[in-house]
Amino acid sequence: MTDETLNRIAAALERLSPSSPPQVDWSADPAYVWDNHGARAVERLIAPPLALLRGIDAQKDTVVANVARHAAGAASHDMLLWGSRGMGKSALLRSAIAQAQADHPGAIALVQVAPDALPSITALFGELGRQSRRFLVYIDDLGFEDGDSTGPRQLRSWLEGGVEARPANVRLAVTANRRAIISRHLSEQDDPINPRDVVDDRLALADRFGLSIGFHACSQDDYLAIVSGYAESYGLAFDVGDALEWSKRRGARSGRIAWQYVTELAGRAGRAI
Repeated sequence: MTDETLNRIAAALERLSPSSPPQVDWSADPAYVWDNHGARAVERLIAPPLALLRGIDAQKDTVVANVARHAAGAASHDMLLWGSRGMGKSALLRSAIAQAQADHPGAIALVQVAPDALPSITALFGELGRQSRRFLVYIDDLGFEDGDSTGPRQLRSWLEGGVEARPANVRLAVTANRRAIISRHLSEQDDPINPRDVVDDRLALADRFGLSIGFHACSQDDYLAIVSGYAESYGLAFDVGDALEWSKRRGARSGRIAWQYVTELAGRAGRAI
């Protein structure tokens, strides 16, 4: 076999083999995504101004204060944000980080973990633990399937000082639709072997978080206040009856529904937002 043939084979194999992911500078960007391919930087963190997040004032105060403490290097908690869909759990986390970054430039970054990358989160902790910066590792819409014992066990280890626990410069923030995270069934109560222990063990997962913050479906007044805040911010007029009709057609009232209505208003007015 000639040298030319060997060179062609080597070049072809090089093209077929996956390239190594680029190294990430964990000190440079406001946010990152961690998935099965490793980390990638997000150069711009998009988050609504905190003033626009209405109807969740108590939750906002708690999350913003906790993230600010973490950014400043003070004692802070891991957080579970649970409850109704569309009530601003994810938006609040991004906005709290953006505010902390404005107050403490370069001190903290958000790292969102993709759902399929949970098994590799220990490797992420290994990388983050070597950094001088602080991080909020964010897992959105977490839920474990029935019969999944590995995921909940890993989460407990990450939160409670196991050998794979998150490093001191990292805090976890998880959003979920249920406080218990794991779905529960009435059949659990019928387990003849320690039925109370089965239920308590599942609920106790939420208790591992220093802060467990509930988000509940908003009232009509809260919904209209959210619409009003968005509309005022973008200079849009709206009719209360029209706003309520929009929510009725969607079958819910939430911050997300309010934003979708304001997007509709902007579209009707030929405006970009």
